[in-house]
Order: sequence, then C-alpha cells, then structure tokens
Amino acid sequence: MKIPKDRIRFNVGGRIFETTSTTLANAGRNSFFGALFDDNWALKQSINDSNPNSEFYIDRNPDCFGVLLDLLRTGDLHIPSHVPERLLHREASFYGLLNHVRSAKWGSFDGNRLHHSRSVTGRAPGDGTAIRAGPDGGCCVAHGSMVHVYDWMMEEHPPINLDYQRVNDVAWLDSENVILSACERLGRGDGGMGLFSKSTGELRYKFQVCHENQLKSYTAGALSTSSDYRIFSSCKGRSNEYGIGVWDQISGKQIDFFYESPGWSLGDADKLQWLNGSNCLLVATLFPRKDNCYISMLDFREKRMVWSWSDIDAPITVDEKRVRDAIAMEDCNAVCVVNEYEDLGFIDLRMSGGSVRWSSRSRLMKGKMPDEPCYPKLALHEGLLFSSMDDCISVFCGPDWVLTSRFRQLYGGSICDFSIGGDRLFALHSEENVFDIWETPPPPIL
Repeated sequence: MKIPKDRIRFNVGGRIFETTSTTLANAGRNSFFGALFDDNWALKQSINDSNPNSEFYIDRNPDCFGVLLDLLRTGDLHIPSHVPERLLHREASFYGLLNHVRSAKWGSFDGNRLHHSRSVTGRAPGDGTAIRAGPDGGCCVAHGSMVHVYDWMMEEHPPINLDYQRVNDVAWLDSENVILSACERLGRGDGGMGLFSKSTGELRYKFQVCHENQLKSYTAGALSTSSDYRIFSSCKGRSNEYGIGVWDQISGKQIDFFYESPGWSLGDADKLQWLNGSNCLLVATLFPRKDNCYISMLDFREKRMVWSWSDIDAPITVDEKRVRDAIAMEDCNAVCVVNEYEDLGFIDLRMSGGSVRWSSRSRLMKGKMPDEPCYPKLALHEGLLFSSMDDCISVFCGPDWVLTSRFRQLYGGSICDFSIGGDRLFALHSEENVFDIWETPPPPIL
C-alpha cells in the first residue's frame, strides 16, 4: 500500500505531538487513526492541511497518548510509573489499539516458552470447580454456586450467582456470553443450563429439555460447542432422559437428544469434546465418577455410537492405572488418556474396544499420592499436549509426544483445572482458590 511521509500534528489535552502518517498507519484501518486516511492510505484533505502549524485536536489524556504513539512507532510498550495501567487500557480502547497493547504485553501462544505473569486470589477458599479461558484473554472461574468472570485486564465483572445450585461446568459461547450447567434441586424444578451475560451476570436464556413432548427438569453436566452453532451437554433426568442434549446456539431450542443405551454411560459424562474433522462428539465418563471408564464417539447425523472403549472386565494392574482424563487427537487417529501418575496412554480410534498403550512418563509418584489429590487434566493446543499433575503442568510435542517443558507455581496447592485460550494459559489451584496466568513473552524488538 502507498503510505505518504507527511507529518501531522496533534493537540491532545493541550500538549502537542508530532508524528508521520507512516506511524499512524501502523494502527490499522479499524482504529481511530485509520479513519484519518482515504482508501489509498493518503491523509484526508481536512487533515493534510497546507498550513504547517495546523493541529488536530483530541480532548483525551496526553500521557496515555504519548505511550500509545510510541507503541505505534517502535512496537514496544513502556508504561511510566505515573500512568495507571487501567487508564491506559481505557484510552487504548478509545483509539482502537487494545489489540496492539495486548500484543506488546504478551506474544502468540507458545507452550514451551510460557512464563508466569501473575496470580489472582479468589473470593472464597477451598476447591474450585472449573476455570475456562475466554476468547479475548479473560477467564471465568466456577466455585460452588458462583462463577467469577474476569476480562483480559483481570478486572472482575459482577459474579454469576445460582443461589446455592452447584455449577458443574462453564463454557464460553462468545466473548460476551457464557453457558453454565448446574445440578437440579429436588422439588424445585430448577437446574439445567443457562446463558448468562459476561458483563452483568444476568440470565439471558434457559435451555429446556423436552422428553416425550413434555418439558423436564434435569441436571446438566459437561459442556461443549461446535463450529456450526450447536451446544452439547450431558443430561440426567428423573425418568429416561439420560444422555447428551443438543441445542441451537441462535434460537436456544433443543434440536436433538442422544439417549444413553443400557450398560453405557453418557448422562454422567465428565468431558465432551467436539471434533470438527469427523463431525463427532467425544463423550468421556471417567473414574472416580463411575466405577468404570466409558469413552465413546457419537455421530449425530446417523444417531449412532461410531466408536467406544471401556475398561469393564479389563485386568487392573498392580499400579491400578485408571483413566482420569481423555482427549481425542484427530491428526493421530487416537484418544490420549492419562492416569493418576501422569502416565500417558493412547487408544486407537480406528478400532473399537482396543487396549491402552501406556507410555510411562511419570515422576515415580507411585505410593506417594496426597490425601486429597487433584487428578491430571489434559489439553491439546496448536499441536502441543498439556497435562497437569499436582502443582505443575507438563508439555509434550512431536510424533512420540516427548516431554519438552514443565512449569509450576509453588503457591496455592495442586492444580485442579487449567484452560488455554486468548493466547494465555490459566491454572486453577485447589487449596487457596487462586489461579495463575501464564503468557508467552513478546518477541524481541530489533
């Protein structure tokens, strides 16, 4: 694109700044400064005045303007001690430069280069239920009947309070809305699943389950969403409505229900994972929620279970390697599982009922489990496999899933859940209800 070298003067809150159109163009077309250019990236005539002393007046904070202008010049962010960071973020939002500020504060996600950015202490002690990374760099933390929502600056929004209904899972629908699943309370007809505003905590929609043309109360469990605007939840009702419910994200109406077959477990699922490549849903019900583990792939187009695995009748080894979490890896045609010793196992997706190929990568913890352990959790992100164990998270990569890095924080106790999104990793600790934020440092400026 053609960018002229004209100079331009700004009067911001009474202070004069002078820069070039080349620097301003770094802000991008959708910014405040992008509006100063025509379609050919030439300054508009009203801005490019022939009078060298002409100024463009902006009634905003001059200290923040100087910081943001320097960011556009160099790509580096330096915040003087006298400039409050929250004020800078507010001014960056006005100029349409929030993404520039975020990119300067932390780079694109790289699991092998993460560093601890900060820790946030929760409002209540004890075990948290779940933490979920938001698409914009914020997160939400479920704790009992409360969900605390944070923006990317870690400023807390009004909490979501379900009035003593236990929250089972949380999922982000988009950057402004979250879905909560909750337990049904006997005799109350409540529970189920609702859509809430991230900003206000208000209930926007309640998702219903219909069984035999009648609305039913139910307990909603694990959640997942798909790229074609569907919401999935494990469901437990009082009669036969045990299985996986499906709702349309736009209308909120129930569009399908996959009923649990005898001898299998879907309604108690610990984890749901939508697979874009195969258009199937992974459903995992794991020990200790059930005495046995059940992992299956559901195809809603054909309304059938296309793959399944269970440890029923499998011999229990001396080490009692019970599956604690599972995640599908479509590129490898496998489901990765993990046991309480952080041993990784792999199950072939090309055949049902196969055995687990365990790959021992543990830290020799056998016989040393804490009294109240937090069992391992798995995540797959940009070709890297993450596994939590006690107070640390391990990173594996490559065709053989080699351990490449491990990071930990000493405060807060064991990690009960973690989540990746918005170029951040969030790790929730159990003992002190504190969560850590891990970020990738930005690349050096040459």
